[in-house]
Amino acid sequence: MFIANADNEEIRDFYKTISNNVKKYRIEKKMSQLELALTIGQKGNAFYNYAENNTNNKHFNLEHLYKIAKALEIDVSELLKNK
Repeated sequence: MFIANADNEEIRDFYKTISNNVKKYRIEKKMSQLELALTIGQKGNAFYNYAENNTNNKHFNLEHLYKIAKALEIDVSELLKNK
């Protein structure tokens, strides 16, 4: 029998923390969602908007986080911190 070590609410909170951190650093760098979305290789900002606002069950993956951190000139660990 498999027992999960994190429940759904904890995972949602984790994704929300990441989204909030991405948004905070993006705003600090005075970048629009579209500008950052294009910088990380998205064709538009629809997916990016959903992921940053934690809607439609869309989330940034590890590659996105790496590219976002690089674009924002921060360490990727800053995006994972629960402040």
